[in-house]
Amino acid sequence: QVQLVESGGGLVQAGDSLRLSCAASGRTFRRYAMGWFRQAPGKEREFVATINWSGGSPNYVDSVKGRFTISRDNAKNTVYLQMNNLKPEDTAIYYCAADATINRRSDYAGDYDYWGQGTQVTISS
Repeated sequence: QVQLVESGGGLVQAGDSLRLSCAASGRTFRRYAMGWFRQAPGKEREFVATINWSGGSPNYVDSVKGRFTISRDNAKNTVYLQMNNLKPEDTAIYYCAADATINRRSDYAGDYDYWGQGTQVTISS
């Protein structure tokens, strides 16, 4: 079992940057592909980015390509989401998730086995 705790959210202005972190418990972190999702008020949860177990083959939703970067440090049991040039439409609760299929890199929330509690990101215009 994996427990995930996100951090790094906050209130920033459009054009600013934030780096989200997701710390995982346990010694099996490297056995999971990891993803980031977000949910804005009144909207469904949306895929943002995913990465495989070794940190390769990242995949992004089109709206964040070129602005967001997902990465992981297996020695620290942590996955990151670097977010640059933030826009008001990026405002949402951001969740990290772990998928036991280590190379899948899915954009479907139902494929993920464990979820964090989320961290709020608010972008003012």
